Amino acid sequence: MAAPTVIVPQTVKGPFEAIAAGGADFTFAASTLTDGDTFVCTGRELLIVNNTDVAEKTITITSVDDDKGRSEDITSYALAAGDFAVFGVGLTNSKGWKSSAGTIRITTNDADIKVAVLKLPDGYPQP
Repeated sequence: MAAPTVIVPQTVKGPFEAIAAGGADFTFAASTLTDGDTFVCTGRELLIVNNTDVAEKTITITSVDDDKGRSEDITSYALAAGDFAVFGVGLTNSKGWKSSAGTIRITTNDADIKVAVLKLPDGYPQP
């Protein structure tokens, strides 16, 4: 198996940054079937997925063993035609999800699942 495709997180503008036309836009990329996709996570990321096909498709988020040796993938999460889903709160910085390399791995059953990773700016969320 080859290395997964790296998804580069797109940083969201902060609350006091000037936002010009198009400055808050983000892009989706087609998911990679054979080897999956991965992204580096800091705990401030949201994984957004969109099924652009007319039939149901699935996404799997692969877990890693936590400090107790447990793992529990999000397996074959179903997206109906046109559906969007967001994963992130607690997922991207929790033990059991982020690998020792600091990444999260996802796989889909079709390239019609588009993926984007949005990252909150440094300093957010604030306690």
